[in-house]
Amino acid sequence: MPKVVTENVEKISYHYPKLAVIVTASAGGKDNAMTAAWHSSISIDPPLYGVSISPERFTYQLITDSKEFGLNFMAWEKASLAAWIGGTSAREIDKFQTFGIEREKPLRTNVPILKDAYAAYECKLIDSKTYGDHVWFVGEIVAVHFLEEAFSSEGILDLDKIKPLLYLGLEGFYVTTDKDSLQYIKRGV
Repeated sequence: MPKVVTENVEKISYHYPKLAVIVTASAGGKDNAMTAAWHSSISIDPPLYGVSISPERFTYQLITDSKEFGLNFMAWEKASLAAWIGGTSAREIDKFQTFGIEREKPLRTNVPILKDAYAAYECKLIDSKTYGDHVWFVGEIVAVHFLEEAFSSEGILDLDKIKPLLYLGLEGFYVTTDKDSLQYIKRGV
């Protein structure tokens, strides 16, 4: 089957699905949460993680002011919450109050940690750089929160217990994994 080849790059959603996270930040007595799919681990030593955020977002200002952010990894069952958080602005509403979002106490930062997250990272901002219409925030992970029973002893997410939330790249479309598709394929020759 032939592929379409084009120089029209207005639509660049062919790399989805991507793991959806809820980014949290706090500064000046204001807390916020936003849904993001553009994020990645960067380094193991030191433990670095990055997230891409538009300067138009309220979370951008909170991270810039506080120099820290949280990443909350959510299960498929929280797709509606992720969509609501992603579809509203903290300039207009208090998302934590409006959506009844419960928090846990952070260990090394002041960022909100979501009680419903199966894992969360607290990050201290070490760098930020503008790329196009977004800013890539790089944080050093200074604390990790995780639901122990959701992971194997090797730290692999147990898909029988947690179905991670994936975003399909089109507003409002979420999906999860099919555990029956899991394969171990040895790397190398």
